[in-house]
Formats: sequence, C-alpha cells, structure tokens
Amino acid sequence: MLKQLSPQDASFIYLETPATPMHIGSLALYDTSESPFGELTEKKIMDFFSQRLRAWPNARQRLVRVPMEADYPYWIEDRDFDIEYHIRRIGLPNPASVEELQTLAERIFARPLDLARPPWEIYVIEGLDKIPGLAPNSFALLTKTHHAAVDGASGFHLVQLLHDLQAQAADAPSSAEAATQQPSSADPVPTDLELLFRTGLNNLRQPLRFAKVLAESTGMISSAVASLKDVERPPMQMVPKTRFNGRVSSHRVMRWVNYPISEIGALRESVPGASINDVILTLCAGGLRNYLLAKNELNKRSLVSMAPINIRKTDDKGALGNQVSAMFIPIGTHIADPIERLASVRSVTRSSKLLSSAVAAPMLTDYSQFVPAFTQALAARMMSSMAADGQPAFNLTITNVPGPQIPLYSMGSQMVKTLGIGPLSQGMGLIMPITSYCGEITIGFTSCRNMIPDPDFFAECIKNSFEAFKKASTAHLATRDSAAPESSTPETATGKKAAPKKAKAKTASKKPARKKPVSKKTAQKNTDAPPTPIE
Repeated sequence: MLKQLSPQDASFIYLETPATPMHIGSLALYDTSESPFGELTEKKIMDFFSQRLRAWPNARQRLVRVPMEADYPYWIEDRDFDIEYHIRRIGLPNPASVEELQTLAERIFARPLDLARPPWEIYVIEGLDKIPGLAPNSFALLTKTHHAAVDGASGFHLVQLLHDLQAQAADAPSSAEAATQQPSSADPVPTDLELLFRTGLNNLRQPLRFAKVLAESTGMISSAVASLKDVERPPMQMVPKTRFNGRVSSHRVMRWVNYPISEIGALRESVPGASINDVILTLCAGGLRNYLLAKNELNKRSLVSMAPINIRKTDDKGALGNQVSAMFIPIGTHIADPIERLASVRSVTRSSKLLSSAVAAPMLTDYSQFVPAFTQALAARMMSSMAADGQPAFNLTITNVPGPQIPLYSMGSQMVKTLGIGPLSQGMGLIMPITSYCGEITIGFTSCRNMIPDPDFFAECIKNSFEAFKKASTAHLATRDSAAPESSTPETATGKKAAPKKAKAKTASKKPARKKPVSKKTAQKNTDAPPTPIE
C-alpha cells in the first residue's frame, strides 16, 4: 500500500546532493569473547538479519517520486528486494587499527544511498584484532539509513530489532509468528498518470484539512501567545561565519571521544540547575574554541548550534519517519572560562525550551503539510546552492540521542562502544552526535575533510576542553565550599547557638577530603588555552 512521505521527511530527499547525502547511521564495536554463535559465517549473518528485519517496516520500502515534484513522494514495497544487496561483509587487513576502521567508515558513509532501492545498508566489518579492548575475531556494524525514513529517535527501533539483552540471541520466531512478520504481496508500481491523479485528489482535500488543523490549533495559538509574555527571550545575534559554513565536499572525517556519565554529571554541579546536556554543549563549545583559537579564527561572537528536539507525543513513540523541531543555541565559544560558559548555556537552553514549548512545535509541523511539494523542492535546491556562500542560520548541529544503560548483544556478541554519524548539508559542514551507552557518553563528530583536515587534533581539542572544565569545576566548588561557613554569621547574631555548632562540625568533617583547595585566582584563569597541534 502506498504511503506518502510527510513534508519534513521529503525535505531530506530534496536537500540531498552528490556531495551531501542525507543519511544517518552509527558505528558500533562488538566483542565476540563470550559469543555462543561461534564463527560468523555468511549464512549465519544473512539468517540473523533476515529474521530480525522482518519486523522493520522500512526494510523493503523504496521511494516513488511524483512527476515534476507535483506532490510529495511515496513509499512502496520493493518487488525486487534482495537482502544480500543491503547486508555487506567487509574484512580489513588483519590486524586493523582504530584509524583504519575510521578511514573505512568515512569512505563508506561519504557515498550516497541508491534511492531506487530501499534506502539503507548495514556493513559487517571484521579484522579488528589490533583495536584495544576487543577479543580476536571481533567485528563492527556500520549502518546507513536515509534521513527521510528515520530520525534519531525512530532509528532506535532498528537498534532494538538487532539486539538482545543477553549473549544468547532470542529464539527464531515460530512459523505462525514469522508469517505475520512476512511482508504482504507487493503492490504494482503506480504509473505517472496514477500518481498525478492522486495529486489531484490530495489538492481537492487540502481546504478541508487546512480548516481542521486551523480549528485544532486556535486554542494552541492563544495559549502560545499568552505563554510568550512570561518567557525570557534570548537576545538575537548575528551568526558568525566560520570554516564550517562553506562549500561541503564529498569527503568525510569522523572521530569520537568517551567520558563516564558520572564525570560529566559531576561537572553540572558547578552551576545550579544545569543539566548533563548543558555540560555537553559547554564541552563541545570549549573544543570548538580551542580549535578555532589554534587556527587564529575565533570570532568575538558565539557560534550557534542547532539542536534537534524530538516532538513525538506519547502515542507516537513508535512512529517512524521524522518528528523533530529545533532549538538554536549560542553555545558560548567566545567565553574563556568554562563555568561562565556553562552558566550562559544553561540560561539560553532554559529560555529556548520555554519558547519551544510556547510556540507548540508540533503545530508548526502540522502546518508544513500545506506547503506545495514543488515549492519545497525548489526552495531546498536554492538553499543548497546558496548556503555555501551566504550568511549561515547556524554554525553546526549538536544532537543528543540517549541510549540504553544496560549491555546489548548482537549475533551473540556484546556491544562495547557506539558512535553516532550524521549528515552534512551545504553551508553546514559539522555535526556532533552525542550518544550514551552503559555509563559512558560518546562525543562524536562528522565533518568535511576540507573543513577539518586534522580530525585527530580536533578530537584532542575536545579532550583538552574536558580537562580544562574539570579543573575549573574543582576550583570553583572548592572556593564555594570554603566560603560557605561565612554565610552562618548572620545566624549566629540571632542568638541560635546550636546552628553554628552544627555548621562547624559539618565543615570540619569536610576538611580532610579537601587536600589542596585551589585558589580563586586559579579558578579565574583561562584554562581553555588551545592545545599544541598534533604532528
């Protein structure tokens, strides 16, 4: 049965160019040391994916475009679906290093998907015996799925299908269960005339749809206007143009750095009310500041990040496709002190979240369906051609997709690490996907090789940002703790003698744990100095 793409899903089709393919994905490493599967043969791999992907609606669906972009494209079941085209097994020269795996992933991810087939590919990569922490014969999975089919949240459905909660994989479905998972008989491919006829029917229904959406949103608009009166709006500023906002080539670089969630969480104590997401934005900003300082390209104005927001309702948690809005956040790259930068980010994200809630992002998505497909396609092409030379709306994308905090297993092997990979568009050549798994946060980045020719150095800049933040946080908290007893002086003046004694006892108990308090002077020092470039 034909299913039409939403305007938001279709936008990723229209934005795609040979240099900027619009697919998202991940790279995950698996340890086979406790796998009950034994050697991974071609048959075992194909049987595993054939079974698991039966329950993934996108697995067999390809795109059909309406002539002259008169309407949005449709999903249709691929009558010539061949899973062996989509599941690919690659062996690196063994033993391969992390750097060799990264290079392979960059090259695979730079190539566009074939939109005449279901737009997804999964690569099983072997030969990783040189990677620390992995047993011999371990493997990696690299996934590519077009953004028109999934976003970060709906893509998690695929992760669930390919993983188990224990090393022993789930039993194969019974014949009755498997029958319910088998795709229905494929519909015939519609002709151009049939697609145009559907377009005419859709146009006839548009006035009724518009009236319905307008009626449903009237109360929402009134509520939004009332809410905006009480919202502290972040100040408007001109977005600076950086090396990440030029013409994007077809070459990619990607790296990642990892930190325990506990250490990231500890940093938010520096600013009351700060979230882990605020800390991550602050860390990324510090890495960008370090990198641009080293290149003598740091702007006096803050870089602005676009942060996608999942706007799914509770009833839509399992829905596929894209249901996202966005926040635009000045991330404080112009602020040297990490604590001040975190305070600035916290203030901006709080205001942005209130604004996003007030303007009812889902309502804006509802109205987007009334933009003609031809208009949106033309606008997307114009934007792609002009974005590289024009004024950027934002500098980069930072997207946070929380993951499971329990071990996952695929084909009997435990996932050790996972890295998110995102798409680039003309004028926006840097995306930093943030993932979390089993108590660890991974800060990754995907960029154009011409914009970040030294990705290892950029990764080092992020690491130095973390160390500077950690040092400043320790000094800040130590200074704040040492100043705490002074606040008990007014209470003493009231004549309540018991309270000062408790405060002193509590302070005394803390002193042994604080061996070398860092002075205020040290805390205020610019700890974000750029690192020495890697040769």
